[in-house]
Parts: sequence; structure tokens; C-alpha cells
Amino acid sequence: MTKKRQFVFSLVRGALAIFIALMVAAVLIFISADGETLADKFALTGNALKQLLIGPLFKTNSAGEVGAFQLKRLTDVLASMIPTIFTALSVCVMFSANQFNLGAEGGCMLGGFVGGMVAIYVPMAAGLHPLVCILCGGIATALIMFIPAVLKARLDVSEMVCSLMLNYIIMYVIKFLMNTFLADKTKGQVQSYAFSETAKLPQLIDNGSMLSVGFLIAIAVVLLMGVFMFRTRWGYVIRMIGINQDFAMYSGMNVAGIVILSQVIGGFLAGMGGSIEVLGRFSYYNWTSLPGYGWTGVTIAILAGNNPLYVPLAAFFMSYLTKGCALMSTYAEVPAQLIDIVQGVIFLFFAAEQFLAKYRQKLVVRTAQEELAKKAAASQEGGAVNA
Repeated sequence: MTKKRQFVFSLVRGALAIFIALMVAAVLIFISADGETLADKFALTGNALKQLLIGPLFKTNSAGEVGAFQLKRLTDVLASMIPTIFTALSVCVMFSANQFNLGAEGGCMLGGFVGGMVAIYVPMAAGLHPLVCILCGGIATALIMFIPAVLKARLDVSEMVCSLMLNYIIMYVIKFLMNTFLADKTKGQVQSYAFSETAKLPQLIDNGSMLSVGFLIAIAVVLLMGVFMFRTRWGYVIRMIGINQDFAMYSGMNVAGIVILSQVIGGFLAGMGGSIEVLGRFSYYNWTSLPGYGWTGVTIAILAGNNPLYVPLAAFFMSYLTKGCALMSTYAEVPAQLIDIVQGVIFLFFAAEQFLAKYRQKLVVRTAQEELAKKAAASQEGGAVNA
């Protein structure tokens, strides 16, 4: 299959998965609508879908009326993309190496915790402080991801199981530290002391959306990871091991080293995302449970086809959908948990190897036939010239 047709296939599969997910959402909204008649149910469903599809950018109300464009709602969507871009990049690198490490969730939480503690207890100059916090969060998570990476490379322990368990170990250790030593006891909830002002990330737009310079950092990291994965030797080796590990091993590639490297890089990216989210959105650290950004990152990475350059588009789609579901919950009385169902349907169709398998097989056969026809035509032309 040519690259062009492979791209078209991925695009068609993605569009169908999203369309089916939205249809499933529409059916569930219709079933849960409180209307007494079918007309009422259709009206309520239409209003809910309007909130979902239009509400994240335009002013809406409970009557379903659409008003002017709202910059605040757009910046809310962009701000919520920041941590999921980093966790998706983390997953892209690890999945590209065929390493199904799901530790981006706990890694994001750990990165936010370490970055937050550096922001509180390590005084520094304003320009340097947030940079050090972000690097410390990334390095701490990279070191933790070294555990499932080495276990996989040396003992062939399942990185999926190990990283899943590691998520909860991280969560409960942080919860213990917060409850026992680090919480501000003068507050009515479990939260840390306030971050130093020098550690906070500045806001791009002062409209309450919390769109910080972390968004620009995220886009820069996307570009860097695109170059790393497709323009460097290390990225090539990571992708080759993901495609065929045995071939890579017999070709002389250091498979064990790349398995470890991919998961350590993934951990660093997830930790960066957690630190940037905490320093850009909050004035103190208060995560005592897994934030959910890692699970969303898995969906985004699958939507992006493990291509870092497509991650911002997939992250925008998921953030847009999340914002729309929140508006549906507010104005159309639709359960906010609908976003989890939509995510699950999208994940199901993207993860299923047999989805559109017949269509893909036809594309492969058609490409092979065209190449054979070109070779036959070229050989005939060569014979005619010789004659």
C-alpha cells in the first residue's frame, strides 16, 4: 500500500470511528431524554447535540439558541489540550516501539507533584524557576518509568501490567505524603502550600481560561518529537522495533536499549506535562487521585496514529468533545459521563485490527496490481525499443 493510500485509509477509518461514536452518543441522548413524546425527545436530542458540536465555540443557552463566537470557550479548549498533548506524545513514543506502557497517567501525576514541590521549597529566580520545576518533574517520571522498562527488557515482564500497577503506587504514595507531611493544615481540603510566584507559568490571555505559555511549550515539543521520530536515527530505530522486533534484532539493533529508551522518553514527556499543567493552572498542588490525562492521552495517540505531528489535532478534537459534553450536562441535562462512552467507542474502533480490514486488503491488492501493470508496461516498452 502506498503512503497516500495508507493515509487515506487511516483518514477514512478515523472519520468512521468518530461518526459512529457521535451516532452512539445521539442514540444514548435520545434514550435518556425526559420528553413525554417523540417530538420532545427529538427536540431535546437536537439541543444536546447543538451544545456538543457548537457550544465549545459559540454562546448557547438551555433553549438551544446559538449566539456570538466566544473567545473564552475556545481558549478553555486550548488550555485543556496542554496536559493531554504531553501524555499523548508519551504514548506515541512508547507505542511506536510496540511498548504498551500505560504509565503516562501516573507519570503526569508524579511530574505535577515533583514540579509543585520544587515550586514551593526550592526558591529561584523568576525565569529559571519554572524551567527547573518542569525538568525535575520530567526527570523524576523518567526515572520511575525506568522500572517497567528494565523489567520488560531484561526479564520480559509485561510493561502494561507493571505500568498499570505503578500508576496506583504513585497515586497512593503521593496521597500519603500529602496527608502526612506536605498538606497545608490551615485549609479545608488536602492541598499543598502556595507555589512561589516565580515558579508560576505566565498566562497567554488573561480571561480566566488558564491558557498559559505551556501551550506554546507543548507545540514546540510536538515539533521536536516529530523531528526526533522521523528525522533521527533513534526515532527510526524506535519505529523499526515497533514494526518488527525480530528483524531489528537480527539487523544488529540494540533492542533492549531502545525498549528502555522509548519508555524513559515517554515518562519524561508525561512528567513534563504534569508539571506544566500544575504550574500553569493552579496556585498549589491538590491532586490526590489520578487526573485522567494519561487515559485521554492513549485515545489521542491512537487517533493520531502514533504520529506526534497529528497529536495537536487529535487533542483539540478530544478537548472540544469534553467541553461540549460539559455544556450538554449544564444546559441539556445530559450526563457528563457520555464523554467516556464516546472515547471508548473511538478507542474500540481504532484499536480493533479487523476494523475495515477488507477495505484495507482491497487497497493492498489494488496497489500491487497497479505496480505489476506498470512493470509489464515498462518491459513492453523496453522490448519495443530493442526491436
